[in-house]
Amino acid sequence: QVQLVESGGGLVQAGGSLRLSCKASRAILSVFWNLDMAYYRQAPGKERELVAEISSDGVTNYADFVKGRFTISKDNSKKMMYLQMNSLNPEDTAVYYCYSDYGGVQSWGQGTQVTVSS
Repeated sequence: QVQLVESGGGLVQAGGSLRLSCKASRAILSVFWNLDMAYYRQAPGKERELVAEISSDGVTNYADFVKGRFTISKDNSKKMMYLQMNSLNPEDTAVYYCYSDYGGVQSWGQGTQVTVSS
């Protein structure tokens, strides 16, 4: 199973930016190349929701509430996924989770807290 290690969360003012990183440790390159990956988030009292996803061949998809503000990307050589978040607002406050799917085998990161102050 792929192990996902997240970093990059923190506290930022409204209008600011953060970049989340997700490293797929214990994954050989050929496995990482074939991962479908995504970021989800969960705010207090709410269900976990999809933020953005990127397929193994680089096709991206975004939730409507982040379109034009967030960008998801992968660096296959480093076995890394990134989520660049711009124009953050307090409604973006949540724990963000990295996710991967390899042939139906799903893995989750530990989550990283993003807090946006008004």
